[in-house]
Amino acid sequence: MSRALELAQRGPSHGPNPRVGCVLLARDGSIVGEGWHRGAGTAHAEVAALADARERGADPHGATAVVTLEPCNHTGRTGPCSQALLDAGVTRVVVSVEDPNPAAAGGVARLRAGGVDVVTGLDVEHGRAVLRTWLAAVGRGRPFVTLKLATSLDGRVAAADGTSRWITSEVARRHAHELRAQVDAIAVGTTTALVDDPSLTARNAAGELHEHQPLRVVVGLRDLPAGGRLHGPGGELLHLRTHDPAAVLAELHAREVRHVLVEGGATLAAAFLRARLVDEVHAYVAPVLLGSGAPAVADLGVTTIGDALRLTPTSVLPLGPDVLVVATPRHEELH
Repeated sequence: MSRALELAQRGPSHGPNPRVGCVLLARDGSIVGEGWHRGAGTAHAEVAALADARERGADPHGATAVVTLEPCNHTGRTGPCSQALLDAGVTRVVVSVEDPNPAAAGGVARLRAGGVDVVTGLDVEHGRAVLRTWLAAVGRGRPFVTLKLATSLDGRVAAADGTSRWITSEVARRHAHELRAQVDAIAVGTTTALVDDPSLTARNAAGELHEHQPLRVVVGLRDLPAGGRLHGPGGELLHLRTHDPAAVLAELHAREVRHVLVEGGATLAAAFLRARLVDEVHAYVAPVLLGSGAPAVADLGVTTIGDALRLTPTSVLPLGPDVLVVATPRHEELH
């Protein structure tokens, strides 16, 4: 299972489908096939592992399939993996995480009905960690939301004259671009789009576009200039004329977006926080003091310290002179 989880992480973190790995074992315990899902429209991990076994000249009949997620039981862009395993004569299947998606679940039941010995729940903690954002998105019926902030030590995103490039270091900005390359969509408000003229692209250290470019989402009622950088090279541009974060997520869910990065500005960040729709905060903090200027987050309706929105840190990562704090909001404390 450890090997299957390692294989799963070779797949893309973006896209509508989960990251899944599969290892096929012969009766003597030797590995005869391996596979992982390479993205929507490609072979699922189980089918890829069966193909790998055949390429090695191994017969998967009587094999054990060790897979990180319950084999799917539906026909989408590809056929059901549960049936592929049955057709191949696999006699035992070991699963880490059961599929919460009602459209795809049922593989375990189908395999058992076909006489296959199925074991579930092996190393489920690590299995769920690999599938974390996908599981949350499928379970909640909306994209997983990461709020990204890049601020001075006193919580400012721009100086009093509006200048903001650059508060954080090149090391931190490069890390933020790697995060962009892992998500399905980036969202900003119309003020950010009009004032900053961002491109909202994911670029590597050389400044070149990553192969995967997230959907660029602008939230708000005002029109966007035809000559803005959002119309340049990069992902598709989607302008959602609303101020309702729930409506934004509903539209993105309909487009099979599983992970959205909310990047700004302060009004959009506050809207998502007040709606309790932020799952994780990534705060890039620079050792810089401005004393005045634009805040990272607008009014949250907090008038006393007891009503403050507190977060639980999950990691702290030094990035050159800066630091990245990853934390989870305790939404129940925001009144």
